[in-house]
Amino acid sequence: MTARTAAPVPGGTPYAASATVAAPPFGRWGQLVIGVICMVMIANLQYGWTFFVPDIQKKFGFDRAAIQWAFTLFVLFETWLVPVEGWFVDKYGPRVVVLFGGVLCAIGWVINSYATTLNMFYLGQVIAGIGAGAVYGTCVGSALKWFPDKRGLAAGITAAGFGAGSALTVAPIQWMIADHGFQAAFFNFGIGQGIIVVILALFLTSPKKEQLPQATTNANITQTRRNYTPGEVARQPIFWLMYFMFVIVGAGGLMITANLKPIAADIGVDKVPVTIMG
Repeated sequence: MTARTAAPVPGGTPYAASATVAAPPFGRWGQLVIGVICMVMIANLQYGWTFFVPDIQKKFGFDRAAIQWAFTLFVLFETWLVPVEGWFVDKYGPRVVVLFGGVLCAIGWVINSYATTLNMFYLGQVIAGIGAGAVYGTCVGSALKWFPDKRGLAAGITAAGFGAGSALTVAPIQWMIADHGFQAAFFNFGIGQGIIVVILALFLTSPKKEQLPQATTNANITQTRRNYTPGEVARQPIFWLMYFMFVIVGAGGLMITANLKPIAADIGVDKVPVTIMG
């Protein structure tokens, strides 16, 4: 299927003039939706971990702090390798990286389902972290590339998918842990989510210049005045201030989410039903 860029209409978004180019699968909004669904699929790798900790401790008798080192490793490998994964996206495209990430996410939780030692849990979480980072970084980057005219909206929708994924999977994970055990939950959710990410990755593509609307220049917004190289960004104090803000906010939030279920179990409220209204 091919699509020809049209001339802009008064008051509309200007598009770059171009020859006939192949349209992306499902259009650029379809690319955004695919990214959001992938984010939903990997969310509970991070936010769902807390539900497994009490059962792991109960079954194997590991020290809780030692168990949580697995989560620490997950977060480190999920985040610190994203620049490297971004380089692979630029070189090979989003399809390969997200497909690779989906496979690793599945492998990581399958390893967790068979783990009987701390080292096996550590290995599973490292592999899952690499996979989650590959999917997360690629989907956010893809949204920004496809929507140069709506970067804030596209990034916000994609990031929201990560939070929505955790909300949607809280109850199913807890039910499966309660009915079939945490090992079955690791295995079934790992395989299921990994398969969905792999299938969706096949439809991801990078935009060509002719497929994009021109970004609207706004003199009141600094980032639209010119593009900065990575080296220039690293020399900007504002970058390091923002980086520090992300670290402290993320660290506080992750410490709470990783320990929420154990804390609730300790004070005896983990079985108390909670309703949104009333």
